[in-house]
Amino acid sequence: MEFPKFLLGDNTDYPTAIFVVHTEYPRFIINLEDDEVEWLEEFTQEDQKELEAEAESLIEEASKFYDREVSRYEE
Repeated sequence: MEFPKFLLGDNTDYPTAIFVVHTEYPRFIINLEDDEVEWLEEFTQEDQKELEAEAESLIEEASKFYDREVSRYEE
């Protein structure tokens, strides 16, 4: 099965949270309510250096994805 790059998620146990799931490497879930990121990968020290450079861009993409999706609901 193929997944889109980003998915929206919610959970009634976290009524104010807005989750975006990044399904490609490096996989993560970000809660846009507080920008907390949970990585779904294990990283080596070398990977962490590369990840730090890429993380900001990926998180920005996740926020833009959310904004795009919400604007489509409002149309």
